[in-house]
Amino acid sequence: MIQIIAHQAVLDVADVTPDATLEDLGIDSLGLVEAIFAIEESFDITVPFNANDPQNGAFDISSVGAVIAAVETLVATKAA
Repeated sequence: MIQIIAHQAVLDVADVTPDATLEDLGIDSLGLVEAIFAIEESFDITVPFNANDPQNGAFDISSVGAVIAAVETLVATKAA
């Protein structure tokens, strides 16, 4: 997953840390939507993300770590 975020930020994977925000990494709203699509495709999940109101959705995008935790939860829920 960090690879997807690093790709969207055009950064090396080593430069993406769990405490970084997507804004810190230079990911704009279009990059965020592209990252969400890539995550959905890579993990075969549906992310509850509202592009019109990303900060108030059910999917936590407050940091890279929050995104990772949210995706892990979605993957685990799907597997159950």
